[in-house]
Amino acid sequence: MSYGQGGPPSQWDPWKPQSQQPWTSGGASGSGQGPDWAALADASETRHKRRRLLFIGGGAIATVAIGTAVAVAVVSANGGDQASDPSSSQLPATAGLPSATGTVPSFAPTSAPPPLDPKDFVSSVQKDRAPLAPDVLFPGTQLTMGDTVYKKGPTADTRDCASAAKATLPKVLTDNECSRLLRVTYTKDDIAVTVGVAVFDTEAQAVKAKQQADARSIVKSLAGGGVKGFCDGAVCRSTTNSYGRYAYFTLSGFTDAKNVTEQDKAVFSTGDDLAEFTFRQIRRRGEAQASAAANG
Repeated sequence: MSYGQGGPPSQWDPWKPQSQQPWTSGGASGSGQGPDWAALADASETRHKRRRLLFIGGGAIATVAIGTAVAVAVVSANGGDQASDPSSSQLPATAGLPSATGTVPSFAPTSAPPPLDPKDFVSSVQKDRAPLAPDVLFPGTQLTMGDTVYKKGPTADTRDCASAAKATLPKVLTDNECSRLLRVTYTKDDIAVTVGVAVFDTEAQAVKAKQQADARSIVKSLAGGGVKGFCDGAVCRSTTNSYGRYAYFTLSGFTDAKNVTEQDKAVFSTGDDLAEFTFRQIRRRGEAQASAAANG
């Protein structure tokens, strides 16, 4: 059998554009065979079905892809990668973070101002305005220091400081412009102590007076009101100190005119007690004025 110049008939594949349509052998007349119309119709139907399946499958894939995109968008809208960083849910949004170049906030001070210094109020005549008198500085009728009770005796107040001082003290007080000298005497048994408080306008004057005083710079003992005279010719013990604009002096001795020796510890302790009490009273004067100023 001869197949002509084209060789044997090629195998037809409906999905290959170059494959040839087979021709049937039955019912032919004349010079050639006619097409198999039934086979062509079946092939066309097969192609349409396959195309529909592809379209349906592609639509399903697209739907899945869209659903995935929506899911990703929802996760992003609900906080990004919060699942991988639990602490990120506590961070503020970027818009809420302060700018590095923003204005530093200022706050009103909440701490209390430093307390006023009591010494300032007894260091100059301009600030030391509280009433001053022997009975103000040394109130009451007796003084208790520890277990010892001292009886308060006579008091004195003079503007002529030199008149209430002895030996080298009058010159010291005058040179430093002492404006007032207050005195008070306390007794216990046969021991008496006179305290003299010299008042100056400034702390510098009081300090200078203390520095210039020597062992012979003493106040005059103050007797009277049942207190016998003392230290008028006998040896007595004296002290000198200052605080603020006040210089204070003590003179301690026996009321029976005995000389004080180093073995007379009771005389020393009595003078020390009265000097300590005088210091406390001047300091309390400053504290009271500082408190009044702070609360006023």
